[in-house]
Amino acid sequence: MKKKSFDNPNKTKHGRHLFRLIANLIAVLFILGFALAIASLVLIKYLDAPTGRVDPEGVLFTIQSGESGTVTARRLAERDIIRSELLFKFFIRISRLDSSIKSGTYRIDSELSTNAVLRLFIDGRQVLKRLVIPEGRTLRQVANLVEQAGISGSEAFLSAARNPELLASFAIPGDSAEGYLFPDTYYFVENSAPDDVVAFMIRQLFSRLQDLAPEAALLDSSELHDRIILASIVEREYRIPEEAALMAGVFYNRLNRGIGLQSCATVVYVITEELGKPHPARLFNRDLELFSPFNTYRWAGLPPAPICSPGSVALKAVFQPEPSRYLYFRLIDGTSGKHYFSETFDEHIDAASLAVKP
Repeated sequence: MKKKSFDNPNKTKHGRHLFRLIANLIAVLFILGFALAIASLVLIKYLDAPTGRVDPEGVLFTIQSGESGTVTARRLAERDIIRSELLFKFFIRISRLDSSIKSGTYRIDSELSTNAVLRLFIDGRQVLKRLVIPEGRTLRQVANLVEQAGISGSEAFLSAARNPELLASFAIPGDSAEGYLFPDTYYFVENSAPDDVVAFMIRQLFSRLQDLAPEAALLDSSELHDRIILASIVEREYRIPEEAALMAGVFYNRLNRGIGLQSCATVVYVITEELGKPHPARLFNRDLELFSPFNTYRWAGLPPAPICSPGSVALKAVFQPEPSRYLYFRLIDGTSGKHYFSETFDEHIDAASLAVKP
């Protein structure tokens, strides 16, 4: 006969009570965890938000080379750019981006969150300095403009423009980049490497030559150098763009006949760049006798190097000169910039009577 087994009612009741207790505890922990997660998200959202203390026009913030993310976070918090130094470091850690922060100067807008500031540094979207190089500026003048724009020191820029290795990389036969720094509007980051700035301007020249004069690519470096030299003289002589090609033709005529170019612009170069004197209001006969290889009143042929940075008009003019029999030109209207072109020296002298009185 089989024995009957009976469950202990107290044991069953105790088990159900324990299960219910555990279930309630899990539910409470879940609710607490959920509430904690929500609170954490709210806190992170608050701490990630803009501080409201950044100038509406934004602020400049510089990260030094080799600076750690911890130091950057502290300085950001000290300047009230971010709400929480810890949150910035937390974002860096979870993203493993500490080594991705790029040094440089940044403009931080007032509406940027902490995470957006970090992304700004990682993307390297630095403040760009605007640099305008007008046509006809000398190397020294370009260096001064670069320094005034806050891009590089003028002496460092001049040193880079005379760097033999850099010049050789572009097959520039001269001892400086004079004439090869294309006049244009540029944007560089603050404290750019001078070699990079010089190289960029030179590349811009060759890029523009591809459009202005594709035949330039067929010239060797010496032939191209001669064209750059002549273009630099045309640049400083013409005032009306329509006359540039005709002036280039005059200079070619003189070169072909072995006649000195007799360009006043080269004399001015001697006075300002070699002698370091102010730009003269007018030239005197004694100036035309100055001893310098750049003085085209003393020597026939081209000077040894460009005298300035020629722009598109002058460059195009020397590659596409206007044919003529002219050997001379004279400024007859200082207001409009108009010149009178002539074939003979006597006609050139007589043209002085055509000058418009100021």
